[in-house]
This record gives sequence, structure tokens and C-alpha cells, in this order.
Amino acid sequence: MEIILAKTAGFCFGVDKAVRTVNQLIEQNTESLYTLGPIIHNEQVVNRLKDKGVNVIANPGDAQGKGTVVIRAHGVAPDVYKYIEECGLHMVDATCPYVRKIHELVEEKYKEGYQIVIVGDKDHPEVKGVNGWCNNTAYIVNTIEDAEKIDKSTDKICVVAQTTITREKWNDINDYLDKNFSNIVKYDTICNATGRRQEEAAQIARDVDAMIVVGSRSSSNTKKLYEVSKKYCTKTYMVETPGELPLEDIKNLKKIGVTAGASTPDWIIKEVIEKMSEFNTQENEMSFKEAFESSLVTLRSGEIVEGKIIGFNNTEVFIDMGYKSDGIIPMEEFTDDPDFNPEESLKIGDTVQVYILRVNDGEGNVLLSKKKVDALKAWDKIEEAYENKTPVRAKVVEVVNGGVIASTSGIRIFVPASQVSDRYVKDLNEFMRQVLNLRIIELNKQKRKVVGSQRVILEEEKEAKEKAIWENIEIGKKYTGTVKSFTDFGAFVDIGGVDGLVHVSELSWTKVKHPSEVLKIGQPVEVTVLDLDREKKRISLGYRKPEDNPWYNIEQKYKVGDVVKGNVARLVPFGAFVELEKGVDGLVHISQISNVRIAKPGDVLKVGQTVEAKVIEVNAEAKRISLSIKEVNPIDPVNKTEEKAEASGTEEAEEIPTEHVEDMTVTIGDLASEATEEKA
Repeated sequence: MEIILAKTAGFCFGVDKAVRTVNQLIEQNTESLYTLGPIIHNEQVVNRLKDKGVNVIANPGDAQGKGTVVIRAHGVAPDVYKYIEECGLHMVDATCPYVRKIHELVEEKYKEGYQIVIVGDKDHPEVKGVNGWCNNTAYIVNTIEDAEKIDKSTDKICVVAQTTITREKWNDINDYLDKNFSNIVKYDTICNATGRRQEEAAQIARDVDAMIVVGSRSSSNTKKLYEVSKKYCTKTYMVETPGELPLEDIKNLKKIGVTAGASTPDWIIKEVIEKMSEFNTQENEMSFKEAFESSLVTLRSGEIVEGKIIGFNNTEVFIDMGYKSDGIIPMEEFTDDPDFNPEESLKIGDTVQVYILRVNDGEGNVLLSKKKVDALKAWDKIEEAYENKTPVRAKVVEVVNGGVIASTSGIRIFVPASQVSDRYVKDLNEFMRQVLNLRIIELNKQKRKVVGSQRVILEEEKEAKEKAIWENIEIGKKYTGTVKSFTDFGAFVDIGGVDGLVHVSELSWTKVKHPSEVLKIGQPVEVTVLDLDREKKRISLGYRKPEDNPWYNIEQKYKVGDVVKGNVARLVPFGAFVELEKGVDGLVHISQISNVRIAKPGDVLKVGQTVEAKVIEVNAEAKRISLSIKEVNPIDPVNKTEEKAEASGTEEAEEIPTEHVEDMTVTIGDLASEATEEKA
């Protein structure tokens, strides 16, 4: 016969704490000692305590005179605390830490206006206690039918679980709630120990011929174990004592599984094992009793052990080490990273090495630290990095006088202000929570002093980049760089460790007064090497692109014979420049303005005037386009003068009768002849 004993069998840490609390009070000879209800759901344990003078009372008023009352692991409602005080009793609170956290959650959410829903058994003392923290207003749901009774108009719901319910029940009821209510917050408060106990029972039950569940029939935890085991193994038996073992039914079986509820003490499990050992032969290498005792893990403070993450919240991480109690790592002992997010970084089932601070933290838990393990390992890495001058990555966690403190795996490294960067830093707070790449420049393990420098690494990297640039740079090569600074004559661009100058004339195809009109500090840009001087280490860069040149492919845009429209940009003695588009002007020679000879372009044209003209020549290389207005719409200088006169509204602009035009011409001619004769 082979026996498979569940590692999780027996007291959970909450029950263990409650029983130990009562035993400690007995040892202290505490007079008139009471427990508010049975300390745990196990008659054998309760009877043993009765024999030692511990009385079980249903309510504080049942106490005979003054004395000490112990609140059991299930916890109580807040009004019970007040009642105990009114009765003049001394109180010792042995409420399970898991249950106490449910009380705090329910109280907080109830005050925030949430309707509390407790998934569990309404008659269970734990559930009654939790309900008291929301003024007994909770919906207590044990089935889908119970959940259907919740008012559908409920605005917002907070759901918590009795610590001992099955995972299956929790999931089923929450599926229903998700489908029928929109504003729900859920806190999975099933005890990690309970969940693991049920999972292990199911796993063992699948692989055995019979399953023995040891525990009280009044224990919710034990009943759940029986239900889970029965689901996978039809020959499942619940026994409270060794005398209830179905010996005839199991004596000829090859493989038997054994588990026990959270309220079952070790000594009862041992008695059951010893009773079953009657079927064991001397040929067996190990008795059932020895197998049981060897399955119990022993922990000592100062040890480093391995465990699995079984749960976590914002303040604690819960670890299974195969011990009867869970291990707890306070978040400040898990990491000192101020940005650490448990939801993103932790995963149930991950294995971690932990340092045992205390086997009993006062609440039945094993107090652990991950930082201490990390620090021990980190010292070896720090020493190696110091000797080999290899970089160490560390996050800045504090700004101090004269520098910053950076942390890596629990090791604090001081970085002087002068070593934080390769540039002057006015305010070191800009590096807070940044990860630095450090060279260890000073190490004293005895004094636990570590000094690091990021500046050394940055300067080495910059030198290496600069060398690589000069080894590979050539005219015409393109780089993606970053705008570093401006001057009146251009912009300096970092192309990967080396700065090059983009002259203001190379920023745009149009005239630019200052680089800030085109670029911004820190802007990524693509530049082309136009010229370089290796001796003086100067690089000239170009930013403007050929395809952005308005004269790019100009022959395709403007062809000889095309009629184009533009605005007169400026007038010169020999003609007028017409803007066809931004950056492209065409010249209308004075001879191409009108069919009639004019003295100057301003006689017939004005700046800003829209004109039509024919393209008569295109020279892309010389950036010249010649236009003709007269071939499209010749401007009559006489009519133009009349238009100007009409526009001005002066008497001089009045229309001259045609019969006087000839007389005026003759008169001017005569005046010219007279002037010639006088000179002669």
C-alpha cells in the first residue's frame, strides 16, 4: 500500500495562531479564560482546552465576572468589541489576518457607498462577522439563486469571499454578477492556504484508490475538501478520529490519499497515520508515521529558502515554502523600486528565493525578505563589476546633498553630482527614478560604501561614437541627427557623437533670417554631409532637400508657349518680375509688356497686380523664366493712363477730345524745333 500525504494537510496559520494564543494564555495562568465560540471547528481540540480550564461562551454576557476572552480566527462584528468592553472583560484578538483584511475592505467600501456582496455561507461565523462591518446590510450569496435576489438597480457593488469557499463557486457567482451589473469591484479574499489545500486534494484524489479527509464535520474547510475529493475519487471518507477509519474498505487498496482540514491539529493526523500503519509491513522502507513527519518542513531564521508566489496585493507578497504557514514578504522587503507595480511584475506560480527574517511574525506568519537575498547576490556582482570595470544599471531612488543614491538589487550606490552626467546639471531631481548606467569607481564592502559614475561611461561612449563617425563619414552621406543649438548663422546638429553645422543658407530654399524659423531644439532631422575638414574636425551639413527646391523639374511645370498667371512682385527699369509660385519669378522684359513703346514698366503696371503672360523661355540651370504679356493681352499705355486718371478722380485725368491729340503733338514738335534753333 502506498500513501500520499498532502503537504497542506493540517492547521493553516490563522488557526494555528488562535490555538497557540489560547495555550500561551493558559501557560500564563490567566484566570477565567474564555473563547467567544469554539476556538476552532474541532471538538478534540476544544475538549482538550476545556480540560485546561478554557470556557466556551456564546456571547460576552455569558462570562462569569471579569476575565479574558479570546476572539477566534473567524473574527467578529465591531459591535462585539464594544460589548466585550462594556462587560468589563479583557480582550485578546486572534482574528486571522486574512479575515481582518476583509473587515477593513468591507468597512472602507461600505463608507464609499458600495453595496457589499459576500460570497459564502450566511450561517458561518466568519461571514456573520464580516457582515457586521457594513452594518449587516450585505447580500450573502451562496448560490446563483441567492445572487438573483440582488436588487438589479444597485448602483455599485463590492464583492468579497468567505476565506474557505471553493474557487469554482467564486467564479460561477462572479460570472453571473458580471452579466447583470456594470459597476463591480471584486476582491478575491479566498485564503491562499484554502485554495492550495483544495487544489492539492483534487490532484491527489485523481491518482488514488481512496481518499481520507481528516477533520471535523462542523468545519466548512473540511467539508469543502471532502466535496472536492469526492468529485474525483468515489471512495472518499471523512473522519474526525482514527477510530472512524474504514479499515475494512481500505486495507487491500494499493494507493490512498490523505488530507486534512485547516482546523485539524498535527497530532490527530499523526494518530490517523499510525492507525493506518497497522496495514504496513516490515518490508516498507518508511512507515506512514515517518512519512508524515518527514513531510513537515522546518524553517529557521537567517536561512535562504525557495518558494512560490501564491498571492499578492499592494503591500504584501504571499509565498508557499511547503511550511505549515505561509510566508509573507512586506513590499518594502520585496523591492526598493518606487515605481514597482505588483500587477505588472508579479506572477502567481513564479519561484523566488527568500531570506527568513522571523519564523513567527506575531500573527502566525513567516516573515520573509527578498531584498536581503538580492543584496547578498548583488554584492558579488558589484565586486565583479568593480574589478572588471563592467557597467551596472541602477535606478535613482533618492536625491541627497552632493549627489544621488541609485539602487540595484538592494545595494545603494552613491553617485556624486559631478559624476551623474557629462554636462552640468543644475537640478539633480531631473534624474529621480531614472536608470543610470554606472561604473563602480570606489568600493568598501566592510563599510558598505559604493561610489559610481555615469559620466565616465558617457564620455567613453561619446569618444567611441566620435571615432566611428570620423572613420566612416564622407561627403554626400546622410545622417539622422538631433538639433542641439542655434547661432545667427546656422544650427548645430548632433549626428551621433559629433556636431555638424547647417548654415542658415542650407536650411531652406527660401530666405531665412534665423534657424528657429525652420527648426526646434531637440528635433530629429535628416541631414546630408556637404563638406568636412578632418584636421579641424568641422562638418558642413545640408538640411534642405533638392526635391523641395521650387526650381526642381521646372521645365516640366512651365513649358514654352504656356499661358500662366501671376502677381507682379517688383518693378525694375528693364521690366517686371512676376511671381508664379513661392520662390519662382518670371521676368517680363519692358519690350514684352506692350505693343506700344513705354518709358518704364511702372507706367502700365503696379506691384501686386495680377497678370497673364506667355512663357517664351525656360532656363532651369540659370533659374530664369522669360515671359511676355503683350502676346497674351498687350497693355495699352494710353488706356492705362486713362484708367489711372479715372481711379484718381483728378481734373488732369479728364478725357481729352480726340480732335486735340494731333494739335498737342504738333505743338510739342514745334517747341522742339524752336529749342534747336536757339542752340544753333
